[in-house]
Amino acid sequence: MSFLKKLERFLGRFAIHHLALYLIIGQAGAFALIYSGKRAMGDFALLPYLVREGQPWRLVTFLFMPPSDSIIWVGFSWYLFYLMGNALEGHWGTFRFNLFLLVGYLLTVGAALLHPYVVATDVFLAGSVFLAFAHLFPDFELAIFFILPVKIKWLALVTWVWYGYQMVVGAPAERLAILAATGNFFLFFSQDLWLTARMHSRKMQTQAERFAQAGAARHRCRVCGKTELTDPDLDFRYCSKCTGAECYCPEHISQHEHVLTDDGEARKP
Repeated sequence: MSFLKKLERFLGRFAIHHLALYLIIGQAGAFALIYSGKRAMGDFALLPYLVREGQPWRLVTFLFMPPSDSIIWVGFSWYLFYLMGNALEGHWGTFRFNLFLLVGYLLTVGAALLHPYVVATDVFLAGSVFLAFAHLFPDFELAIFFILPVKIKWLALVTWVWYGYQMVVGAPAERLAILAATGNFFLFFSQDLWLTARMHSRKMQTQAERFAQAGAARHRCRVCGKTELTDPDLDFRYCSKCTGAECYCPEHISQHEHVLTDDGEARKP
């Protein structure tokens, strides 16, 4: 029994069903407070120095930060998060989906503590859900704003490129946030990524060998090295008295030293 299955056996009863939906409900409540002017977006953000000064609820409330202050965009974002979260929970099971989010959450909080005066949000954590969904269902066709159909694997590729760019030019806190929020992805898909890399490596090696064989000469004179590629008009022949299939050009088919067998004798025709 794998470690994950053992863990699920002991802790599975504590898993929260439809966790993605509960997170959306929490974000909807926060959005209502922000939209009504009773709270600001910053009231929910994770600022570690404020946690140390007596605001520990920020360790949880940052998960309820709406992805946008636009009603149209936030509604579309919630729809996608619920769709993807529900699909991951159905594919993995409730416990594993909970664990995926929990690992991303712990890594995000840990990275935030290293930069206590930088605001931490749930943007990259939500991004890891998107990347996990795209990895498992690469051909899923996403209709952007229900209009433009695009296969999700291409959007995931753009996301990875953007993450890579931010890792190069972004601030240290942003780099840590990306590493933290994608850490759960690499942890959960490490075996799949390794097997995929090995498969593509073998495929490229096989293709290279095939191309090399396609470009190699089929006939090569043992004496002078001429081939049908260098001298296409030559009629190459094989000597029946040599050990093995030894090829010779017309000039050397009758003038060469025979390749002997192990007992030192020329092979008889």
